[in-house]
Amino acid sequence: MSRLTIPESINDAPEASQPLLNAVKAKLGMVPNLFRLVANNPAALKGYLALSESLTEGVLPIQLQEAIALAIAEVNRCTYCLSAHSFIAANLAKMADSEIKSNRSGLSQDPKIQAALQFAVAVSELNGRVNDQLLDAVKQAGYSDAEIIEIILHVALNTWTNSVNNVADTDVDFPLVIPF
Repeated sequence: MSRLTIPESINDAPEASQPLLNAVKAKLGMVPNLFRLVANNPAALKGYLALSESLTEGVLPIQLQEAIALAIAEVNRCTYCLSAHSFIAANLAKMADSEIKSNRSGLSQDPKIQAALQFAVAVSELNGRVNDQLLDAVKQAGYSDAEIIEIILHVALNTWTNSVNNVADTDVDFPLVIPF
């Protein structure tokens, strides 16, 4: 059971969050527990949705976005996010099970994606204090400064959702995936 209150329905959420949750439901067909949990603070929900939406318009493909989410969820041992992003990676990004499993360990069968994941994991573990070699490696793999900034932003957003879910011990409403 979650350690923070998850509103049972959209109508149980704060009034200012209800239109935002209705938009999530219209887009996804359901309102995952994370969104209802964050709805306790309408400003946080609005910010989370705005940043998530803006990143869908970024330069990184969905497969790399999900690979980063998987790697960071594993680093932070977030069962909720690991479960959600494993589902999204398989069903929306159409990623192979073997790639999803590799991504969780910060690895990929694609050398360019692996360079991005190693960089993302280092950003997470070193709180952004990566050395020149790590930064040079991701650049040499072919990532532009714009792409590197977006990788960092995905790390930050996923770290935030991992933290929210780890604090709350959010009830998982996706097929359960346990951290390694």
